[in-house]
Amino acid sequence: MSLTLRSVTKTFQDSGQDAVRNVDLEIKDGEFVCVVGKSGCGKSTLLNLIAGLEQPTSGQILLDDVPITGPGADRVVMFQEHALFPWLNVIQNVKFGMEIAGIPKQEQEEKAMKYLQLMQLEDYRDYAIHQLSGGMRQRVALARALTLDSKILLMDEPFSALDKQTSNRLRSELQDIWMKTRRTIFFITHSVEEAVYLADRVIVLSSAGADSVQDILPIELERPRHVYDEAFVEYRRKILGEVQKDL
Repeated sequence: MSLTLRSVTKTFQDSGQDAVRNVDLEIKDGEFVCVVGKSGCGKSTLLNLIAGLEQPTSGQILLDDVPITGPGADRVVMFQEHALFPWLNVIQNVKFGMEIAGIPKQEQEEKAMKYLQLMQLEDYRDYAIHQLSGGMRQRVALARALTLDSKILLMDEPFSALDKQTSNRLRSELQDIWMKTRRTIFFITHSVEEAVYLADRVIVLSSAGADSVQDILPIELERPRHVYDEAFVEYRRKILGEVQKDL
């Protein structure tokens, strides 16, 4: 599997301003890619284009050489807000996407429990959503996203609304899940530390210049990663310096 962006530009019709400009990018099967940059540089727009929620003004986006023309089951999006249904309990929420996809009920049950166990939520399967903390709700949302076995998981700052301790725990759990599943992940974050912790490559976007992609930096650190390691701190310093060039 590969996701390919060729000279992708998105221009807002009302303002005539480019949200992203001349993006050329290839993401391979099993890669974990993080995107950073200051507010307004086009991070979420780029994710929405890949998701098919918006269409590029020019250029082309392909998944396995097939042009993306709209949303599809091969791409699952997880946003900052968990978007769970309050009238369904935990396991019903996890099963929801599979029900829509017409997956047999027995398979739904097996996959729902597999990912609830992976998220350490099996004991909460029958809980109402309002009984869960914010972090637990995001873990339910992640379990739901994983059950669909999409080719790529698109995550738009999924931990940014959580407190520091909870977000640190969730990104550690996400790293563990990625190491077990090798799911292709395209992850938007405003945290350089989070990007270095999670990514195989970090893409730095800029709101200035002819092209939106300012730099692409491979993170050559063994996993699991530790934020106080000297090499980790050096990567964080380098990428933060790239982001600050756009200020």
